[in-house]
Amino acid sequence: MTAFAPLLDLLADVPDPRRGQGQKYKLPHVLLFSILAIVTGCNSYRGIVTFIDVHRHRMNAVFGLKWGRAPAHTAIRYILKGLDPAEIEVVFRQHATQLQAARATPGQGSIALDGKTLRGSFDNFNDRAAAQILSAFATDTCLVLAHVDIAEKSNEIPAAQSLLAELGVQDGAIVTLDAIHCQKNIWGRQGSRHRPDRPAQEQPADPAAERRGHLRRRGAAQLSPQP
Repeated sequence: MTAFAPLLDLLADVPDPRRGQGQKYKLPHVLLFSILAIVTGCNSYRGIVTFIDVHRHRMNAVFGLKWGRAPAHTAIRYILKGLDPAEIEVVFRQHATQLQAARATPGQGSIALDGKTLRGSFDNFNDRAAAQILSAFATDTCLVLAHVDIAEKSNEIPAAQSLLAELGVQDGAIVTLDAIHCQKNIWGRQGSRHRPDRPAQEQPADPAAERRGHLRRRGAAQLSPQP
C-alpha cells in the first residue's frame, strides 16, 4: 500500500464522471487497478476485469477493500471513456515529477523527446488518422515525464517546443531530438499547423505513369528520321 499511496492520492483529484449516488467502486482504486492491468499486458476492458478478478483477494487485503467482485466491463468502459485526458495527464506528470525528484542524480542524465504513432488508434469509419504522441523520457531514471498530442496537420516541432516549455526545462539541460528539429527558423514555425517544407524535389504523383511517358518519348525519339 505504501508504494502506491502517493499515486492514489493524486488519482483522488481526478474528477469522477459518474453521478455521486451509488458509487460502489471508488474512482482512485478503479484507475489504479486499470493501470496495473494495462502494465501487465491487458488491452481490453474485459482484460482489466479479468485482472481484478484474479488478484481481487490480494488487492482487498493490501488496500483495505471489501470488493466482492470486480466491476463489470461496461462499468470500466463508462468510467475510462468519461475521463478528461488532460486531467489524467496532469496526474501522470505530477507522479513522474515525484519519482524523478526521488531517483534522479544531480548533473547527470538528459531528456529524450520522441514521437510515436499509437497502434490501432486510426478510425477509418470516422476518417480519423492514427494518433501521434510526443513523449519526454528521462534517460537517467528511465521515466516518461510527460506526453503531448501532435496535431493531425502538424509535426513534432511545435509539440516539442510546447512540451519543453511546460516541463520548465532549464537552460543548459541536455535534450535529444530527431533530425526533423535541425531546421532553420524553427521558432518561426511554432504557430504553424502545416508540416515543414521538404527540399525542392518534385516527385511525380504517379511514378508508373511518369515511367510510361518516358518510354513513349524515348521510343518516339528512336523512330524519328535522322536529319
